[in-house]
Amino acid sequence: MPPVPKSDKPAKAEKAAKVDKADKKVKSVKTESAATPAESPFADVTASDATLRRFLHGLPGVDTVGLEARAAALGTRSIKTTAKAYAIDLAISMIDLTTLEGADTAGKVRALGAKAVHPDPTDRGTPTTAAVCVYPDMVATAKAAVAGSGVKVASVATAFPAGRAALGVKLADTRDAVAAGADEIDMVIDRGAFLSGDYMKVYEEIRAVKEAAGPARLKVIFETGELSTYDNIRRASWIGMIAGADFIKTSTGKVGVNATPANTLLMLEAVRDFRAQTGVQIGVKPAGGIRSTKDAIKFLVLVNETAGPDWLDNHWFRFGASSLLNDLLMQRQKLATGRYSGPDYVTVD
Repeated sequence: MPPVPKSDKPAKAEKAAKVDKADKKVKSVKTESAATPAESPFADVTASDATLRRFLHGLPGVDTVGLEARAAALGTRSIKTTAKAYAIDLAISMIDLTTLEGADTAGKVRALGAKAVHPDPTDRGTPTTAAVCVYPDMVATAKAAVAGSGVKVASVATAFPAGRAALGVKLADTRDAVAAGADEIDMVIDRGAFLSGDYMKVYEEIRAVKEAAGPARLKVIFETGELSTYDNIRRASWIGMIAGADFIKTSTGKVGVNATPANTLLMLEAVRDFRAQTGVQIGVKPAGGIRSTKDAIKFLVLVNETAGPDWLDNHWFRFGASSLLNDLLMQRQKLATGRYSGPDYVTVD
């Protein structure tokens, strides 16, 4: 008996199923990037420009006087001795040690990496910093400098600091940084689109960069000094969180107004409320203008009293800074020796 010909129906059905699955995947990336009602509580919010705008403008208005008064009141709290020593070490461990200058060289980045790994060469008990933060073309150099230490490499991307580039350029910038070894990506939002009310464009760009970043954690920079109002900072925070940010970040450090206690407090309230609503925890990174131990401790008090102790960890809270580390080291040395060593006893970044 001749062999019975096999039906090609199963093969065709399997092929059709694969095509249908791929088509659905493409559609989900273009629109909600796999956010179905079962997976995202905000699928209805991001269904259209109108629904997103309605949600953002339905957020409670910010009481400017109350916000600034609370930030100022929390800033008056002081801690002493053992608690201060703990706070200093915690702050050191939360720093993204940063160099973002046109004059950056491989040698400067290597030196920065060495300092991140051993902030105080005379005391190996000093914690490492959380990360070093550099431009994409310096990622490989930074990665080699901190290899084996646990210090992360963060890279700015998406045409930092202005963000004025086509989406394709921004995504290529992000992919290049990740390919070079970046563990974290610090992107900037399109402030022009945000201030024009094109919230969906901002949302979709964050989603696209999140996808391009792959395994790297994504920090979304709002440039709060350019957003004009606290209400806008609250709206930007929610766009970032809904779009999949791992961190929300105040500033690039390149404008006149950067991180302040008030705008950081507002963002801490946002991540607290987001976790209460969704169960998802998002980090916060104030950046720019935080230069002293006293400043850093004020921000740690804000974190503890607003978001709670779950955020007192460098996985969830960071300082974007360069000069802050030196002051923390000098204060640490003073607590240990009783003498204030001065800036000549720490390295110049």
